Amino acid sequence: MSQQTTTHLDDLQQRLKGEAPVLADVVERFRELDRVAHAMQYLAPNESFAGKISWWPLVSVLGTFSAGKSSFINDYLGLGVQRTGNQAVDDRFTVLTYSADPDVRVLPGSALDSDPRLPFYRISEAIERSVPGEGRRIDTYLQVKACNSPRLRGKILIDSPGFDADAQRTSILRIVDHIVDLSDLVLIMFDARHPEPGAMRDTLQHLVGRTVARADADKFLYVLNQIDTAARQDNLEEVVAAWQRALAQHGLTAGQYFYTFVPELAVDMPEALRGRYAANNKVAREAIITRIDQIHVSRAYRIVKLLDQSARQLLEGAVPELRSALGLWRRRVLWIDLGLLVVVGGGLLAASVGLGYWNGLHFQPPWRATLEAKPWLLWTVVASAVVLVLLVHHLVRSAVARALAAKLRRGHEAQGSGDLARAFLASTRPLRPLWSDRPVGWGRRAERRVAAAGAATPGFVQQLNDLFARPDAAPRLAHPTQSPS
Repeated sequence: MSQQTTTHLDDLQQRLKGEAPVLADVVERFRELDRVAHAMQYLAPNESFAGKISWWPLVSVLGTFSAGKSSFINDYLGLGVQRTGNQAVDDRFTVLTYSADPDVRVLPGSALDSDPRLPFYRISEAIERSVPGEGRRIDTYLQVKACNSPRLRGKILIDSPGFDADAQRTSILRIVDHIVDLSDLVLIMFDARHPEPGAMRDTLQHLVGRTVARADADKFLYVLNQIDTAARQDNLEEVVAAWQRALAQHGLTAGQYFYTFVPELAVDMPEALRGRYAANNKVAREAIITRIDQIHVSRAYRIVKLLDQSARQLLEGAVPELRSALGLWRRRVLWIDLGLLVVVGGGLLAASVGLGYWNGLHFQPPWRATLEAKPWLLWTVVASAVVLVLLVHHLVRSAVARALAAKLRRGHEAQGSGDLARAFLASTRPLRPLWSDRPVGWGRRAERRVAAAGAATPGFVQQLNDLFARPDAAPRLAHPTQSPS
């Protein structure tokens, strides 16, 4: 484990001891998993399972261009911190954090890429893998705004650009995937002025079609924003029905739907409709804000769940797959070795026949006398053949290992887990015995460590239940008084 990662976990654990002792103990269990994963080279020295989730509650606002994402955030924060308009005025992901400074401070994307305490740590590497050359341009994708809004205390908000038909779509989608995985709550916003499928094609495909089957699908809220525009034609039901049909076509048949607008930006509407629209909007916005204000609770459970998932990922995923890959590697190498031995053995047999070393063969080649006079020449030839066989064997080992590692890498590149290919290559290095299917760094002690970390999660859940469900329990797990800025 790198010193930077160790320091990050130390700082995190120290902060949580006062804020959330339960989660401070969870950090220690993550350390146990990290030690095993680093020994296996499943995680790089600067990586941690604990870094795969934001330890600050994280709310993301995603969706189509001009869906009112920035207007919603400004209204929620009570600040005009985000630019708004009918065009795509914000072309970068904006991470909003709390600051006691009355002035809004804007920091570059590199502030996020280099700080393990914040989301998007080392995101430039993921972008570089997706689009070579783009990782160096991290500041064109991300920025930080630290602002003095009480509603940002203890949480982080992310405002995103729309990505439908965007020129940098591949890189932006990579960041969107990262955001979705880290977030405790995801608001997916659509423009009520354009509820037809064609206007929100990419959003439907990427943020609806790819998320409906997720285990954490309950963290997604689907918001049809700027619904006040439907009052002009008094066709609210038609607009909502068209939108829900588009969602259903991409697999979303049940979920949390909301229809909202920002009252201060609402269009003029007939007096007879104003009250109904305002009442519906108030209920929807209060429900959304309640979910936002309570995400520190779901965040705690998600962190504990990640601990269990990480332990299972090693025990039930990485290790069995590595064992399987090592077995396949061994079989392929042995078959190639067998073919090589047949070729070499056949060559030696042919040479011995040519030298007349077999009974009944009276052919005496001219070099027979030389070899009999200098027997060390024959042993030199045999030794050279053995060295050549060993050299070819190691080349075969390496070539087969690289081929299988490439296959493993392709099969896991989009999962956001550890590097199975790197762990496999570490287990097939030259001094590793061919007959062993035990991954490097893995043994009974490592298995006990991982199993113990996974077995501890029910106890952590019970502690959280006591904290949040018991009326006589003091709610010590409050969100932090100040988010990093």
